[in-house]
Amino acid sequence: QVQLVESGGSLVQPGGSLRLSCAVSGFSLGYLPIGWFRQAPGKEREGVSCIKTGDGSTYYYADSKGRFTISRDNAKNVVYLQLSSLKPEDTAVYYCATASTCSDDSSRFQYWGRGTQVTVSS
Repeated sequence: QVQLVESGGSLVQPGGSLRLSCAVSGFSLGYLPIGWFRQAPGKEREGVSCIKTGDGSTYYYADSKGRFTISRDNAKNVVYLQLSSLKPEDTAVYYCATASTCSDDSSRFQYWGRGTQVTVSS
């Protein structure tokens, strides 16, 4: 059974940093890409980043490039999303999900975690 569990979200001040984790079970990270998405209140879910299998190519969407870093630990079956220089507009529930290929289109992703809340506020 495929499961994804996010953790690491919390309240942080503007300019601060957080590291989110996505623990995967039921399959190996070596076989499927993992994407991170976020959804703010009243807004559509949007792609944040994605990491592929094989060469581990990374993709960044929205305004995450330069501020967020995605990585993975295949031995632990965990994907991380390092958030830096956080802004109030980064406030959202952050989700990880898996699909057959990286994309910022959430409809292409089949399995989802339940999300972790990130709140950026002073």
